[in-house]
Formats: sequence, structure tokens, C-alpha cells
Amino acid sequence: MMRNLKFVAGSILCASLLSTQGADVTGKVTLKGTPPPEKDLPLDPACGKLWPNEKPKTRFYVAGADGGLGDVFVYLKKDGLKSDVPAKAALLDQKGCEYVPYILGLQTGQKLLVRNSDPVLHNVHATPKVNKEFNLAQMAGGKDLEKTFDQNEVFVRFKCDVHPWMFAYVGVVPHSYHAVTDKDGKFKIEGVPAGKYTLVAFHRKAHGTEDKAVTQEITVGDSAVSANFTVEAAAQ
Repeated sequence: MMRNLKFVAGSILCASLLSTQGADVTGKVTLKGTPPPEKDLPLDPACGKLWPNEKPKTRFYVAGADGGLGDVFVYLKKDGLKSDVPAKAALLDQKGCEYVPYILGLQTGQKLLVRNSDPVLHNVHATPKVNKEFNLAQMAGGKDLEKTFDQNEVFVRFKCDVHPWMFAYVGVVPHSYHAVTDKDGKFKIEGVPAGKYTLVAFHRKAHGTEDKAVTQEITVGDSAVSANFTVEAAAQ
């Protein structure tokens, strides 16, 4: 009898842990169609020195050999969906006179560090439509800037007025259940609580605005969920 009670208690504990830990949502975003060719960035002499060999190009469509599409912001939507604010700050760097990464996910209230790893002056100019705008100079080797955003906004645009080709886009959502596809189009959102959600895949160039993003309805239980998307290149 005691052995059976221990077994039942152990089973309940395991189920509780699975429910608490949540399940992963994984998948791949594939590009359909042929995007326009990327263009060389119009680097000034100081930034050109940071690229002695191959020069950087625009990053409108980052597609792998098998059509996997990078830089897609993938996130969950559900009324009231929230999570604890991550203790770890997100990082937006300036390297080679480019923002790195080009697309970044952030939770409301989460600290964002903006770094200047270049030997030149940049200015960090955020131009949100919902959150508060800021425009701050950042010297070479200067202290990281620390910022947070309080309102949901996909995307907050970052630019550099010193180097007008520099842009980055930050997707701000009220929870940590988001990801950005890698160069092969793959994504992974970890620890999603059980429930029904709308999964959104938003590519800045292909979709233009968030309301035109592709979506799927998914149900998350104790096991990992796989969801794939196809994104069509915008007409040239």
C-alpha cells in the first residue's frame, strides 16, 4: 500500500513539474519566391576601414541555401499572457558600423544594453511609435547604454544619425515566449505553459506591418510542438 502511495505521489509530482516547466515550440520559416538582390552599404571612409575585404550589404532577406529565412520574429499571442521579466539583459551591439543583431526580441521591462564595439562615434536613436523616443551619442569604447520599454511594440526601430545606413528592429512583447529565426530559418521558444495560442511569424521586409504577418493556432501540452511557416518575398 505504501509503495503504491509513493508511486502515485511521484506521478503527481512529475506531472506538476512538467506543467510548471512547460514545453518547447520549435519550427522553421521558409522563404518562397526570389527577393531583390541585396545592396552594398554606402560606408564612409572610417567605417570602410573596418571591412578590409568583403563589404557588407543590406540584410533585408537573410536566406539559407535550402530557403530557410533568418531574422523572422516569432512570438506567441494570447490575451493576458505574461511571464517574469528575465534577469538577463538583452544586448544590441554596434560592430563594423552595423547594429548586431539586426532583429532582436525583448520583453517589456527587460533591460536592453546598447554597446559600441567600434572605434568610431555612433548615436543610438530609437524611433518608436508607442514607447518613448531617445537619441543618445555613444563614444567609442563608451559605457553601455541601459534602456527598457514599457509598452508592447513590434517593431521599435533603432538607427544611427551619424551613419544613415545603420538600422535594427526590436520586437517588444509582454512575455518571454518569443524567438528570432537563425540563418537557416529555425526557431525555438522554450518553456511555454500548456494552453492554446496564436503563433505569429513576422518578417519586417516581406510583411511590412505586423497585421500582415503569418499566423498559426497551436495547442501546447506536455510535449514539444512543431510549427512551420512559409513567407513569400515581397513583390519587387
